[in-house]
Amino acid sequence: MVVRIRLARFGCRNTPFYRLMAADSRSPRDGKHLEVLGYYNPLPGKDGGKRMGLKFDRVKYWLSVGAQPSDPVERILFRAGILPPPPMLAMAHKGGPRDRRPIDPMTGRPLDIAILTIVDDPNTLGGENGASVEETA
Repeated sequence: MVVRIRLARFGCRNTPFYRLMAADSRSPRDGKHLEVLGYYNPLPGKDGGKRMGLKFDRVKYWLSVGAQPSDPVERILFRAGILPPPPMLAMAHKGGPRDRRPIDPMTGRPLDIAILTIVDDPNTLGGENGASVEETA
């Protein structure tokens, strides 16, 4: 049995509300689940932010026993600080070639390469901080 951590949709039409569920991958989206791990409300509240609540210890448990998060859940867990950022590539248009520029995971926009500084560049010779390295024969 493959366990997936995914969202189950609740709420009315035009007012979605999601629960974070650990469920068998073969069960339907809103069907039988193993455990409720939290909630996610994508509609902005009075303060203008999206609401989210997670049971961190249970989410970490399910990830440790091999549960696979779905793509939206992976982004939610990244924002909560549980998972590293998912790999993202920008697409020029649907079905077209991919843009290979790195993407900022918080904004979803391509990063400007000119601003970034590369700390450990394998192409440069020398030690740390530009000091030269002497080879011994």
